[in-house]
Amino acid sequence: MTQIALITGANRGIGYETARLLSERKMTVLLGARDETLGRKAAETLGVTFVQLDVTDDASIRRAAEWVDAEYGRLDILINNAGLIGDVAAARGLPSGVTRESLHQVFDTNVFGVVAVTNAFLPLLRRADAARIVNVSSEVGSITAVSDPENPLYQLTGIPYPASKTALNMVTAMYAKELRDTPIKVNAANPGYCATDLNEHAGFRTPAQGASVSVELATLPADGPSGQLWGSLTLVDGTDTNGVIPW
Repeated sequence: MTQIALITGANRGIGYETARLLSERKMTVLLGARDETLGRKAAETLGVTFVQLDVTDDASIRRAAEWVDAEYGRLDILINNAGLIGDVAAARGLPSGVTRESLHQVFDTNVFGVVAVTNAFLPLLRRADAARIVNVSSEVGSITAVSDPENPLYQLTGIPYPASKTALNMVTAMYAKELRDTPIKVNAANPGYCATDLNEHAGFRTPAQGASVSVELATLPADGPSGQLWGSLTLVDGTDTNGVIPW
């Protein structure tokens, strides 16, 4: 039976590459994007199905879930990929300069949106034989790494994006606990520092390399882990491998 996978924020970058890689595995890929023009163009290029989905809009989320239910009746894979850095000044500044507005903007997409989307699609995920939920996080959400003076991530000072990913890691752990007695696995992916629009293409990894982390977690076997932050270790311990990252 063909698996059905939904990726949010998938019209570009890591999300787009995730859609491409899953499509190559002969899955039915639902490319979620808030902008219909960009989303349809990306979906047509990949030969997958576009779904209008704005993770900050409850009505949009509800319509998307209802459409997937009507068309397929279940969902095998949910990849919560949509994310943003927000205001550049806040992202690169000091904690003392952060505003409530800059925090709310980032958390609305990176945390609140993930919870809203997951809850809307969870009934469909429960209908699958063994669903997978992947929350695209980051090593910058690792309090262990960011607070270690010997780690290159120690130089980070901005609150919004790192704090949102730390919160997302906790969200991941809590869903994993709720679903521990089911065949559903929930993990957080660390794609690593990838060159995307999110960071003005400053990263040293490709979007495809980042996407491969999400794909691996989305296709875990029955004995695979749940409730972990897993992915690129380059900025965590300097090794060019994938592994578990400390919270």
